[in-house]
Amino acid sequence: MRAVVQNDKIRARLRSTALRCGVAALTTAAVLTGCAGPGDSAAPHKAPAGQGGPAKAPDAAAARAAEQQRMAAAARKWGLNEVPLAPPAPPATKPEITARAGFEVGHQDDWDLPPVFTTIPTQQKIVFLTIDDGAEKDPRFLEMMRELKLPYTAFLSNYLVKDDYGYFRKMQSYGNSLENHTLTHPYLPGLSYEQQRHEICGMQDIMEKQFGKRPTVLRPPYGDYNQDTLRAAKSCGIKYAPIWNEEVYVDHWEYREDDQRLRRGDIVLTHFRGPDEWNGTMVDDMRRFLNKITAEGYAVARLEDYL
Repeated sequence: MRAVVQNDKIRARLRSTALRCGVAALTTAAVLTGCAGPGDSAAPHKAPAGQGGPAKAPDAAAARAAEQQRMAAAARKWGLNEVPLAPPAPPATKPEITARAGFEVGHQDDWDLPPVFTTIPTQQKIVFLTIDDGAEKDPRFLEMMRELKLPYTAFLSNYLVKDDYGYFRKMQSYGNSLENHTLTHPYLPGLSYEQQRHEICGMQDIMEKQFGKRPTVLRPPYGDYNQDTLRAAKSCGIKYAPIWNEEVYVDHWEYREDDQRLRRGDIVLTHFRGPDEWNGTMVDDMRRFLNKITAEGYAVARLEDYL
C-alpha cells in the first residue's frame, strides 16, 4: 500500500535564531463630536449632569474609528510592523474541496475518502493559520491573538494537551477551532488499519469529552498517510485532511512550492513551541508570520468557514 510521505526535514527542527522585529508607529485619528444645546446652534456644549435626553449610541463611523485605534494600539503592543488586515466575510457558497493532484490514494473518489489538500480554492487574498500538537501553552499567545482578532485552527494530540485541557478550552472560547491530530502523534502509515483507527477515533472521543465536539478535520502527523489512514478517518467521522503549503518558525519560513511564495488560500503550518525548543516564543513566531503576510497584502481567515 502506497504511503504519502512529506519531506523528512519537516518532522523535527529545533534550531532557531532570536527574532528581532522592528516596530512601526501606527496612528489613527479619532473624530469627536458635540451636541448643541437649546438656543445655541453655533457653539456645542455639554449638558449639565442629570439633564438632557438619553445618551446616543456611537454612530458607525465613530465605532470604526475606535476599533481602528484599538487595533493600532494592539499592533504596537505586540511589535508588529502594521495592523493585520481584516479578512472578507465567509463565502455564501463553500468552495469544492478535492484532493491535491498527486496526494490521492487508491479509490479516493469512489470510496469518498477525506481529501488531502494544501490550499483552499479562493480568489480572496487570504491564508489560513494552523497550529499543531499542543506542547507549548503560552498565555501571552492567547492574549495576542485575541487582541488582534486573528482566527486559527489548532490540531491537538492528546499526549501533549492532557496536562492542561483548560488552556485549549479557553482558546476555544475565544472562537478558535480545535481539530484532531491523533492520540500519540505516530507515523500512521507504519500502523495497521485498526491501530490507525484507534489513534483517530480515540482522539475523537477525547475531543468530544473535553471540548464538546467531535472534529470533522484531521491532520495526519508529519503530513504522512496512506489509504488506511483516510479509510479509518472517514469511519471516525472525519471529512477533511488538510496538510500545509508553508511552515513558519520564529526565524524563517519553509515552502512546499519551488518558487517560495504565498498563494491565495494557502494553509500555513506552525507548532505550539517555545524557548525550550525554539530560540523564541510563540509571540515571536506570530510576529514573523503576521509581518510577512500583511506586507504582502494577505489577511488571515478561518479555515472552517471554507469547509
